[in-house]
Amino acid sequence: MALEFRSVTKEFTTGTGQNLVAVNDINFRVNEGEFVSVVGPSGCGKSTILSMTAGLYQPTQGEVFVSDDRVSGPNAHVGFMLQKDLLLPWRNIVSNVEFGLEARGVAKSERRDRAMAELKRCHLAGFENHYPYQLSGGMRQRAALARTLAIKPEIVLLDEPFSALDAQTKLLLQNSFAGTIAQTGKTTLLITHDLAEAVLMSDRILVLSERPGTVVAEIKVDLPHREEPLRRRVMPEVSDYAAQIFKHLKLEEKAI
Repeated sequence: MALEFRSVTKEFTTGTGQNLVAVNDINFRVNEGEFVSVVGPSGCGKSTILSMTAGLYQPTQGEVFVSDDRVSGPNAHVGFMLQKDLLLPWRNIVSNVEFGLEARGVAKSERRDRAMAELKRCHLAGFENHYPYQLSGGMRQRAALARTLAIKPEIVLLDEPFSALDAQTKLLLQNSFAGTIAQTGKTTLLITHDLAEAVLMSDRILVLSERPGTVVAEIKVDLPHREEPLRRRVMPEVSDYAAQIFKHLKLEEKAI
């Protein structure tokens, strides 16, 4: 078991002093090496789940465990990748990939070796001396993934990393990311609004209700080629899985 949420509820206090329950009684496990996607309506607490995994928020009730250790603060065992690449424009690509290692006090020679290895894994060898403005959106996202993997996290957290890309680049990057993550064997938690994307990339999918979000379904994706979403994409079962997820979301809408 790499990640576990045990009866987790998270409340926030609004600017008017009211309590807002983001997620309620969340329970799930993610096994080591598993790729799990979380889908649900906007505002249901998907990103809150990632933030609690990273230790940026603490549960109001319940507990979060990463590798059997209770998360009680910022968690050095996870790598967090957001919708935007957040590359530093004044640093070249290899220096951007080294940034997290530098913050952790890793020696310069080791930083460079690890950064170059991840750039090669992410198909960016030869672009290490370029600057972010010289790369396409897809290449910048691959550089952001290299930066995430360079710190050798136990869990990779992906918060809609493909949402800002055009359709063709999105498909190619899904395939690139899936292959890279499968190669590393990293446990991965993906937040997405794209139901097909969840099916194409995942071993299992968690479906959340409207806010306050709670898990209303866990769907195992029993399809081959998780490391190659483009091969999965042509399988007729993909639309069946997406329809199954949508059914759970529609049921939640009717219950409100």
